[in-house]
Amino acid sequence: MPAAFFAAALALTMAAVQPVLTVISLAAALSCGVLLRGWLRTLRSLCWQIPLVLLVAVANPLFSASGSTELFRIGLRAVYLESLCYGAVMGLMLAAVIAWFSNAARVLTSDKVMAVLGNRLPTVSLMVSMALRLVPHFVDRGREIAAAHDACTVARAGARDFAARVRQTSVLMEWSMEDSLETADAMRARGWQSGRRRTRYRRGRFTSHDAALAALLAALAVAAFAVAWAAASTYRFYPTMDPLHWWWGYAVYAAFLLFPFIARGEEALRWTR
Repeated sequence: MPAAFFAAALALTMAAVQPVLTVISLAAALSCGVLLRGWLRTLRSLCWQIPLVLLVAVANPLFSASGSTELFRIGLRAVYLESLCYGAVMGLMLAAVIAWFSNAARVLTSDKVMAVLGNRLPTVSLMVSMALRLVPHFVDRGREIAAAHDACTVARAGARDFAARVRQTSVLMEWSMEDSLETADAMRARGWQSGRRRTRYRRGRFTSHDAALAALLAALAVAAFAVAWAAASTYRFYPTMDPLHWWWGYAVYAAFLLFPFIARGEEALRWTR
């Protein structure tokens, strides 16, 4: 069920290019990040997500000179309000997608992904599980390399220059490639793709309580997809942006993306009875 939720949340975030829906998705992703990873890590992620949004927002008018409301000119190229707003929405969407992937990596561990897809799609499940752990694994190793570099008295003098950062990146790439070769050898030694059906070391039971939550999730997902289709198909950025109005469908969309809070509250209520 968590895999289905994150897949639907990512699909909605990437398909519904509409300002209100994008803001709701980013807010829900950050809220789930606080629930899963805490305030500190979520705020730290904003330190590089906000510059990313600003970069995409500023870069889009330079490559796509479309719109009807001219703000200013850079040489012969006009910068339009519509292009700037579209770039801002795309930047927010990119930040929301990254946040949802971070949340999914926190919940969907390798054993859970292999349990869902391991028997039917073993190669796909392996790729998904490795992709989910790739970014946090790279970040942790990068911190280890930077800490070791800073602890070296010889290299400490130039620890902040560009050459030192390039050297640390090179070490990270070499370490990752070496680890990938060791992983491939270990997989062959353990009989990967030997033709036998995979087994799981953790059993999962689908109870009536899980069925009720799955039915609620499916109903909210269908409603959210309908809302996203209705809102995104009728909104236009070019040549002029359509005005934004309050709509009850936004509440349905937010309710689906905040489903982890609903499940957590229901679980807490069930255990207090």
